[in-house]
Amino acid sequence: MITFLVSIALLILGYVLYGRFVAGFWGVDEKLATPAVRMEDGVDYKVIPTWKVFIIQFLNIAGLGPIFGAILGAAYGYMAYVWIVFGCIFMGAVHDFCSGMLSIRNDGANVPAIIGKYLGKNAAILINIVCAALLFAVGATFTNGPAGLLSSLTGWNQFCWVLIIFAYYLIATLLPINKIIGRIYPFFGAFLLFMALGVAVVMVVKGMTGELHIPELSFAAMRNMHADSDTNILFPMLFVVISCGALSGFHSTQSPLMARCISNEKYCRPIFYGAMICEGIVAIIWATAAIAYCGGVEGLNAAASAGKTPAILVNEICNSWLGKFGAVIAVLGVIVCPVSTGDTALRSLRITLADAFRFSQKSIVNRLIVTIPIFAIVFNLCLYDFAKVWCYVGITNQILSSVMLWTISAYLKKNGKKHWITSVSATFMTFVCVSYLIMAPFNAGGFGLNQKLAYVSGAVVSAMFLVLFLRRKK
Repeated sequence: MITFLVSIALLILGYVLYGRFVAGFWGVDEKLATPAVRMEDGVDYKVIPTWKVFIIQFLNIAGLGPIFGAILGAAYGYMAYVWIVFGCIFMGAVHDFCSGMLSIRNDGANVPAIIGKYLGKNAAILINIVCAALLFAVGATFTNGPAGLLSSLTGWNQFCWVLIIFAYYLIATLLPINKIIGRIYPFFGAFLLFMALGVAVVMVVKGMTGELHIPELSFAAMRNMHADSDTNILFPMLFVVISCGALSGFHSTQSPLMARCISNEKYCRPIFYGAMICEGIVAIIWATAAIAYCGGVEGLNAAASAGKTPAILVNEICNSWLGKFGAVIAVLGVIVCPVSTGDTALRSLRITLADAFRFSQKSIVNRLIVTIPIFAIVFNLCLYDFAKVWCYVGITNQILSSVMLWTISAYLKKNGKKHWITSVSATFMTFVCVSYLIMAPFNAGGFGLNQKLAYVSGAVVSAMFLVLFLRRKK
């Protein structure tokens, strides 16, 4: 119980103290007109009420990541708490805030354009490919997932649900952002927050009455507790399994959507930094819930070995702790969370590709020209077993986060600011990504090679990147 409550308190304190420091360090200027004000087009550039922008940003970056990812990460043990709390405060929230601010200061530019400006055109071309692949993957997977669940609940053919979800995606992608996303996301946010807060309250009450035992973090527990620890190596695999809730490159693809809707820079800390802190809190809640419900990390691993997926555990926990009403909300949450991320992923993909080819999106005809090929590709991906491709998305996500952190560092250096708040994180994540690619099993997106080779290679490459960055003059 103490570990759980202290983790939540640290995340909130991180927002109040470090979030304020980062905003002041960056130089948030309330007098500068934002892209939403200067470049309003009624489609993608549109001033939206701040509370709605926050909820949309929260759902865009969250989806099922801080729920399923946290549960999978909790199987490694209590080191998950350390990564979620400190990763979120000093890396993830900083990454999201700076990504959003960079977009605002560059007329709402997307990730590839920002990276091209500060790291060079070759980097922009590469990241355009990486971003497109990641967004295609998210769009396809977050269509099949909810479609499969709806099919099992209703008895309808899954293909019918794919078509229905696609119809919604098409409308949400084409229409001005305030017409669909701005109106229904508050309800989606209510589902996700009800699930998390309801579970948190039940845990606290049951923990105080002694009905539920919530294990505590200790020095002895700071080790790899995964049932298959030989394959699931704590470092670096935990840092890839838990991305949403700690640090995720996908978030940088979503921040420009909201950078085009913010009325004043003074709201950037609550929207970008704050939304990430909220995601960290949700991740802590679900990691703790999974461990407590299963009777400890060992019980969680046993449940996973018995075939209980994160979706099954979420359903069981909500049924057991929140009753029938809670179970209904949980199911709705498991459906709408991936849908809310899928539609904005495809919207981001449309804008990214349009920006890459400098193709105006003001008219509906131009939007259709870009959107139809996107949907054709995603639809075809939905017809195949995408699980084999999805296993590579985790590492792609963290590669993007490391590149974005280097980009932010380059911006800070160019503007005469101390770059260490992001260049240290960039070096660390470079080490994580390189070592993961070398040692992780092939079915998890790696090459399955020697662990020592992975660590040495990671150290050499990350050190080389840091030296090159420090020596770079312009």
